[in-house]
Amino acid sequence: MKIYADHPARLCAQVLADLFAAAWIATWIWAAGAVHGAISALARPGKLIADAGDGVDEHMADAADKVRQVPLAGDGLAAPFGSIGDAGASLGDAGRGLQETVADMALALSLITAVLPVLFVVLTWLPARARWVRRANGALRLRAMGGEAGARLLALRALTSASPARLAAVHADPVGAWHADDTAAVHELAAVELRRLGLRSWTLPGKA
Repeated sequence: MKIYADHPARLCAQVLADLFAAAWIATWIWAAGAVHGAISALARPGKLIADAGDGVDEHMADAADKVRQVPLAGDGLAAPFGSIGDAGASLGDAGRGLQETVADMALALSLITAVLPVLFVVLTWLPARARWVRRANGALRLRAMGGEAGARLLALRALTSASPARLAAVHADPVGAWHADDTAAVHELAAVELRRLGLRSWTLPGKA
């Protein structure tokens, strides 16, 4: 499969475009990772809050268990510890909620950071490259046919895709010349199509 052109100028442009697209994608993926890391760091206070709340809940639960062992008044004395423990549990839940919110935000913003720029370059660069690869390989198959059949098909493609100025440079009436099977004009038109794609052409009859 032909991926790059033969002519140096077209080849250089394609390589540079591919390198730019790869660098663009890599840069935005790296940026997305950096955004994710920076936002994820904001979850640390939530972890500290959750750990503190869980610690209060655990210690108050232990204290309440011990106070309940006091005869007669144990349950009454344990109630305040239970209330403080419930407050600690609520604080721990709030800390975990903050961590989840930060994690969701980090994921969403990192995806937006990466997806939109990458999607932009993929939708602009990739279709053009794929279209050239498809057309270039089709032209090479026609060139490989050799003879007048391949030349006429390539010339027909030139008639439908090349600029009027290029066609007029070959023949004053390129369509008429193609219909009349003017061998020289047909080969010139075929060469125009190959050059348009940046591909090597064959030597025309009668030329060195």
